[in-house]
Amino acid sequence: MALAPEPPSRRAALRVLRESRERTLDLLERVPRGAFTRPGLGGGEWSPKDLVGHLTSWEEYALDALAAWERGARAPIDDLQFTVSTSRINRQNVDRKAGWSVAKVRRESQRTHAELLEALERLTDARWRKPVTARGRKPLGVRIGGILGGPGGPFRHDEAHHPSLLGFVQGTR
Repeated sequence: MALAPEPPSRRAALRVLRESRERTLDLLERVPRGAFTRPGLGGGEWSPKDLVGHLTSWEEYALDALAAWERGARAPIDDLQFTVSTSRINRQNVDRKAGWSVAKVRRESQRTHAELLEALERLTDARWRKPVTARGRKPLGVRIGGILGGPGGPFRHDEAHHPSLLGFVQGTR
């Protein structure tokens, strides 16, 4: 039986989450006010507002997972990903937040990100390295890193969107 992968340290994960969100916020500050709801990120249909809502949705999934694991239950995102594709999950969340104002999307993003960082800071390093439930095999840090991950690795979801956000910013000048 293969050993579960080692998660990055909790401190390293928090650093990545903070630094990559700072970069996201720096890029968003460069988006002209009138372009915040304009589609075109990555040549696609999403606007910067949609991206902010999308990033927040995955942080919400991470918080829901932490709460479920604390109860010894399966994370809701596990059930969702078992039945629905990631692109459909993303589309549903963008659609769910489409009627929200830019201010509401940004407020929810700030609140959720702060709540996530606080939740991760409250965890002990021992809990970070233990499986999420008694029946689980992967450490909590690996599981939460996957929910918040991107092609660059665990906890790098924001980073995955930086190139398209930068391209959008450069295209609005």
